[in-house]
Amino acid sequence: MAGDECPVLVVDDDESVLDSLRLLLESAGYRSMSFGSAEALLESGLVENACCLILDMKLPGMSGFQLQQVLTASHTPIPVIFITGHDCPGMVEQALRLGAMAYLRKPFDGQAILDAIQPLCRKGGGATIT
Repeated sequence: MAGDECPVLVVDDDESVLDSLRLLLESAGYRSMSFGSAEALLESGLVENACCLILDMKLPGMSGFQLQQVLTASHTPIPVIFITGHDCPGMVEQALRLGAMAYLRKPFDGQAILDAIQPLCRKGGGATIT
């Protein structure tokens, strides 16, 4: 199975997105852990042991971009896949500048997220934009 050694972390404030991503990831053989906010993720202490982070851009409190900046500033190397339902001009470029490995616009195809995760959990890969 693809991601047994480390979890895929998911941060989104929409419970239905968290549930559907959990089911998708588990059906593909990945272990996942979900969080409703950036702050909850940071408090968990699990970031350093994850293979990647699926991160919503618009969150209550700290935004996805702000969380990525905190992780970068603290030298916490975790590949990030940004997801958003609120795409605005310049967001893709900003996400890539912050080191995002992928940028997916909601609603996205389940296969698109699995394709973005797969190379990250094998320790490699390049950026994906859909």
